[in-house]
Amino acid sequence: MKQTSYVFFAGMSLTFLTVVTACGVVGPPVAPENVGVNPTIARQKAQLQQSGTVQPAGPAAGTPAPIEPVEPKGQDEELPPLRPVGTR
Repeated sequence: MKQTSYVFFAGMSLTFLTVVTACGVVGPPVAPENVGVNPTIARQKAQLQQSGTVQPAGPAAGTPAPIEPVEPKGQDEELPPLRPVGTR
C-alpha cells in the first residue's frame, strides 16, 4: 500500500511540474521601457560617465568619406503604363 502512495505522489509531482513549466515564463514581467536598443545605450553611457572615460562622439579619423550614389545608366526609357486604360 505504501508503494502505491509513493507512485501516486511521484506521478502527481511530475504532472504538477509539467503544468507549471508549460504555462509560460516564470517570473515578473519585464517593462518595455527597460528592453531594447535605446535603454541599453543609455545604460552604457551612464557606465562610461561613472567610470570617467569619454567616448568620441563623431566617426573615427581613419574612416573614409561616404561615397556619393551613382545614377544608373539607361534608366531614361519610358515604360508603358501598368494598366492600359480603355482596353479589354
